[in-house]
Amino acid sequence: MLEEFKKFALRGNVVDLAVGVIIGAAFGAIVTSAVQDLFMPVIGAITGGLDFSNYYLPLSAKVQSGMAYAEAKKQGAVLGYGQFITVALNFMIVAFVLFLVIRAMNKLQKAEEKAPEAPADVKLLGEIRDILAARPRV
Repeated sequence: MLEEFKKFALRGNVVDLAVGVIIGAAFGAIVTSAVQDLFMPVIGAITGGLDFSNYYLPLSAKVQSGMAYAEAKKQGAVLGYGQFITVALNFMIVAFVLFLVIRAMNKLQKAEEKAPEAPADVKLLGEIRDILAARPRV
């Protein structure tokens, strides 16, 4: 069983998948930081200080309105729709970047496609032509 697992784990597709997952997680962290630290402050500045991360609806009477989202969660149940907007924006950015990457890869693959190989009889005729051309003329 250990040998069978070793074959499975070291198969090329599994290793490729593991590398993809690790790179994807790192890429996700970069996008999350970009959205939270770059895009959302710009959107907030454009909209006059709008901060999506602190938008919530209190679901408990214990929660006082006007508090920061993190503090409101400590007091009771809240519906944090601002966080959802931020996460949805993260997803849109990741999806768009992946679309651009896959699109570029597809263009590269099309550019690298080789011309179809000539049939065997055409190759043979070409070789005969080359042999006849190389013979000395009498």
